[in-house]
Amino acid sequence: MNKKIIFILVIAIILLVGLYFLGWKKNDEEKSKTDDLIHVFRPQANDFIADKLIIEGEARGKWFFEATAPFYILSSNFATLTSGFIEAKGDWMTEEFVPFYKEVEINFIPETERGYLLLKNDNPSGLPEKDVYHLIPLNFKIPETMIVRIYFNNSNLDPEFSCNKVFPVERRIIKTQAVAKAALEELLKGPTETEKKQGFFTSLNKDIKIQSINIKDGTAFVDFNEQLEFQVGGSCRVAAIRAQISETLKQFESIKNVIISINGRTEDILQP
Repeated sequence: MNKKIIFILVIAIILLVGLYFLGWKKNDEEKSKTDDLIHVFRPQANDFIADKLIIEGEARGKWFFEATAPFYILSSNFATLTSGFIEAKGDWMTEEFVPFYKEVEINFIPETERGYLLLKNDNPSGLPEKDVYHLIPLNFKIPETMIVRIYFNNSNLDPEFSCNKVFPVERRIIKTQAVAKAALEELLKGPTETEKKQGFFTSLNKDIKIQSINIKDGTAFVDFNEQLEFQVGGSCRVAAIRAQISETLKQFESIKNVIISINGRTEDILQP
């Protein structure tokens, strides 16, 4: 090997080493910057997350605004899986560290085993240069899943809107023995943006809660809160609501009939 090639190799190695240490120094400076603002006790880097994530730590008061600051759970390609706010557990109007705590139910289905927790300061100014991020790598336990059908009205498939005519869409959910309740919970979420573009829509109100569901001798007894019939008028909409609920439940072999109640009352509910 001639001297010219050796010289080029030596220069290349020096450049690579220099770039490595410059990158390390930059990362170390960024880490020091966030370490002076926020300390996360849970989760730790590369923790395994299953059905619940506990976010716990402390941050300086300026990390928060009105005692909260946003968090994001991200996939391996940094798509947002869910988000919310951590909550300060003390007076946040201080320069000192304030404890925070948040329990997050993992009700999404991760597609990959790797992901991230991103914590961000609440920046009321909106200026990007004042944003600060703290990123923690996570490992997801990918759950077993199953497919359920839920039923909506559809303006394309039923343009004249025949009220009690509903059409299925499929949803992948985490495998559960309480599959009837899980299917209803998916129904109450309403159609996705993709489903809306396909003409699907719901006749159900927002904020409806399932208070209980019991299955006995082929009949499902489902109790909802009063939001089920809030400002619901017209025989057509009432029929659509009943059809959505009944058909979603009757997909299961163990359910032949559905009785709907509101706060335990079955008479005079969902009246036109």
